[in-house]
Amino acid sequence: MKYCSQCAGKVRLRAQDGLPFPRYVCDACRAVFYRSPRLVAACLARWEDRFLLCRRGTEPGYGLWALPAGFVESGETAKQGAQRELLEEASAEVEIVRLCAIFNLPFINQTQLVFEARLLEEACKAGPETLEARLFDESEIPWPEMAFVSTVETLRYFLRARGNGSREVFYADIVQF
Repeated sequence: MKYCSQCAGKVRLRAQDGLPFPRYVCDACRAVFYRSPRLVAACLARWEDRFLLCRRGTEPGYGLWALPAGFVESGETAKQGAQRELLEEASAEVEIVRLCAIFNLPFINQTQLVFEARLLEEACKAGPETLEARLFDESEIPWPEMAFVSTVETLRYFLRARGNGSREVFYADIVQF
C-alpha cells in the first residue's frame, strides 16, 4: 500500500503506541489501514461415504489434491463462498451441514473455514481451475499427493470424529508449510 484510499496521501507502515503489529497510516489524514487475514472458505463435500477432492490446476499445489476452496469475495458470506468455490472447481452443488474446521495460517495471512457439506448429486467434473474432480472412498484418499496441510488435517479430523461421533469444530494454527 502506497497511497491513502481516503485522501490519496502517502501511506507508511509504522508502529503505533506500543501495539504489537505495525499498521499502514496516512501521513496526511492519519487514517489507519489494518492488514487483516484473508478469509478462505472450503468444502468437505461428501456423497454417502465418499469425499470430493480436486486436483489443482493452479499454483500453489499445481497437480496435487485439495478440498475445493478459495477466497471469500466481497459481499458474500463464508458459506456462500464455500458453495461458489465448489461449483467453480467441481461443477457441483452442496447443502452446507455445519462448520467443521478453522485454521489460522499467519505466515500467509489467511484464516480458513471448512464446511462439511452434502453433495446434492453424485456427479462432479473439473472446472476451469481444476485438472480433475472426483469422489474418494476413505481407502483411496491420495494422502501423499495432498496440496495443503489444512486438507490433510480436515480429513484426518473428520475420519476420527466420525468414528467417535464427535461434532466439535476442529481448530488449528498452522505456522509454516
